[in-house]
Amino acid sequence: MPNQKIDNLLNLAMNVTQQEREKSESLNVGYDSKTKFWDVIVKYSGSESGLAGENIQVVPLLGGYAVVTLPEAEIAEYSDREQIEFMEKPKQLYFETLQGREASCILTVQDRNTGLSGEGVLVGVVDSGIDYFHPDFRNEDGSSRILRLWDQSIPGNPPEGYLTGTEYAKEEIDKALALGETEGRRFIPSRDFSGHGTAVLGIAAGNGRASDGVNRGIAYKSDLLVVKMGNARESSFPRTTELIEGIDYLIRQAVKMGRPIAVNISFGNNYGSHQGDSLLETYISNVANVGRSVICVGTGNNGNDRIHTAGKLRQGQTDMVEMSIGTYETTLNLQLWKAYADEIEISIETPSGERLPELSEKIGTQRYRAGETDLLIYYGKPGPFQVTQEIYFDFIPVGTYLTSGIWKLYLRGRRIKEGNYNLWLPGGRVLNSMTGFYRPTAAETLTIPSTAAKVVTVGAYDSRLNAFADFSGRGGKQLVYFKPDLVAPGVDVTAPVPGGGYSGMTGTSFAVPFVTGAAALMMEWGIARKNDPFLWGEKVKAYLRRGAQPLPGFEKYPNESVGWGRLCLVESMPEI
Repeated sequence: MPNQKIDNLLNLAMNVTQQEREKSESLNVGYDSKTKFWDVIVKYSGSESGLAGENIQVVPLLGGYAVVTLPEAEIAEYSDREQIEFMEKPKQLYFETLQGREASCILTVQDRNTGLSGEGVLVGVVDSGIDYFHPDFRNEDGSSRILRLWDQSIPGNPPEGYLTGTEYAKEEIDKALALGETEGRRFIPSRDFSGHGTAVLGIAAGNGRASDGVNRGIAYKSDLLVVKMGNARESSFPRTTELIEGIDYLIRQAVKMGRPIAVNISFGNNYGSHQGDSLLETYISNVANVGRSVICVGTGNNGNDRIHTAGKLRQGQTDMVEMSIGTYETTLNLQLWKAYADEIEISIETPSGERLPELSEKIGTQRYRAGETDLLIYYGKPGPFQVTQEIYFDFIPVGTYLTSGIWKLYLRGRRIKEGNYNLWLPGGRVLNSMTGFYRPTAAETLTIPSTAAKVVTVGAYDSRLNAFADFSGRGGKQLVYFKPDLVAPGVDVTAPVPGGGYSGMTGTSFAVPFVTGAAALMMEWGIARKNDPFLWGEKVKAYLRRGAQPLPGFEKYPNESVGWGRLCLVESMPEI
């Protein structure tokens, strides 16, 4: 029987060979093959004092969560500790990338006699880093607007309470700036190699100094906190453990400084039930109640990709789900989520027409060989925080590539009480363009953690055409609460890039910071200017929803595409 206190993927990962994990890629996320240690997210109760131990390192987070690093051989014993409620394997994150201020009714708010600028408010990002030399993040005297920069990828001097990376204070950043680019970057070697974090923060809070104010961001006088995700170990791509620690750090810093904070998250992943019930999602919703914060998250760019399909089975009915695997695909995973109360017979047909034996409904791991592809299949169990059941398929090449062609999944309702099922492939444009479902469904394509209850979930639209951006992730009926909340400009948005210039950016990544900056302006008016000391969290979300404006093509609001409508800050503001 699989361990009931750890999630399905971690159970599966510990039940396969190291070679299978490495070929799978997703199963290896969170594992360091050199040290044979895992990073996991833990929900615990009681005191944090008993969480650590010999060879076990712990980063306690707010609200009874923690990131724990421990040897693989000790995971089972660790989960047996009474205070451990549940353990979750990290997942890989990906960017949400692919004339906004005027379209979002922000200029009016900025240009009033009592114009709002973000002064007195913190804007924080957890992203790919920052070009701290960029003029848009510097004051008129050349000093930095960044109060803290935590680069998780540079070992040496982590913030108090954390175990990885190096934290740089404003004084150190100012010293680096005074030294000039060559010597300064030696002093603080933190870089934004992708430019994603620089662009996101520039839209939310850049002051436009590199363009004489033309490309000014939203909360352009706010103070900045930056977390660069990553680690210096094997497979240093960002993952949910780094994200959750970054959010925790930003909220703690804001509380310590006694300042309100708007947090921007433009990363996501596609693994999970999409019902807001993973430890990552529940942590974010819980931490949103700490201090005075607004957390904004992008819906992702999976709306028009072929990575989701769904259906509803009746008793005795059989559905056939067709999925193509393109040539030269090296790995693939498929998630099927259903009500645990439903019993569904599942069988698989390969591109050659071979019908594999009907899958056993026994909880745990199953293995099959299909041509040049090995199938790892894991029947999950409902967890302490969810009522759904996951059936996870990992397609692993026997050699280098998976068997290409049309794969068929047959689902027959044996004993049906609800009947709904959803299937997801990995998002983030990591798959071959020929890989995907033949009958995709755009609904339920929000990336996680935009599905968390207490965040502001932001999609994208084209502000030039005043039209919905069809790549933007959609909500659906999986969540008991409605998502997304609204949309913001996300097509060809001008944003700062490393090196000091600007470029056009497209994707929900760049829609989110419009709302993050707008939230900062609202908190400036309410909290910093003492007009409404309670203007944060869900109250800000309520005002943003109220002020959102309709988009052509949608008659019913809220809806799964644009939520309550497009961002319009002037209409969202309390009476000013």
